[in-house]
Amino acid sequence: MTAAEDTPADRAPLPEIAEPPRRLKLGLGAIVLLVLVALAVTIGIGVWRGSTAPTAVISGATPSPGATAPAGRIYVHVDGRVRVAGLYVLPAGSRVVDAVASAGGFADDADRSAVNLARVVADGEQLIVPAKGAAPSAAAPQADGAADDGTIDLNTAGADALEELPRIGPALAERIIAWREENGRFAHVDDLLAVPGIGDKMLESLRDHVRVG
Repeated sequence: MTAAEDTPADRAPLPEIAEPPRRLKLGLGAIVLLVLVALAVTIGIGVWRGSTAPTAVISGATPSPGATAPAGRIYVHVDGRVRVAGLYVLPAGSRVVDAVASAGGFADDADRSAVNLARVVADGEQLIVPAKGAAPSAAAPQADGAADDGTIDLNTAGADALEELPRIGPALAERIIAWREENGRFAHVDDLLAVPGIGDKMLESLRDHVRVG
């Protein structure tokens, strides 16, 4: 019998190439897909939180005298019965609710009814959240910026409180607030002269009715 006439039985069988089980292929693909989706979600959450974060905290630091916050931002010192008291930088126009949220929210013993969450906070303001049953400070400003002596704090007063001042109408009240938001807190009562529409005579009529907190 020649080599050409070898029988199939004499030939060595070719090795078979095993294919990965179909279930294994699907399992690896699903795992890779889940990892990619989880990574995308994590990145997306990080970007969203970074873009919507309303505040920044400055630990153990105080702005130098005369310093102003970056454009569109204000400094607010949140103290008292909050979870993380400190100095915070918030967007201009933020309200008390934003400042309290920046400080981690109310402490368990905070007197929430003593705080007007809807009030707009001013640059350089110190917001103190009292404890339940604590007597308010005699010098503490009220929600509208008025102190017990009847004077109005130029740095915290809203439009309604400003309009109660002599010769101050809605338009001039809005100018005072606009100047405060653009230039930072009033350092002196005389700074009112920088507000368009307020001259020396009007300043003298306001001097006994306003203060700078």
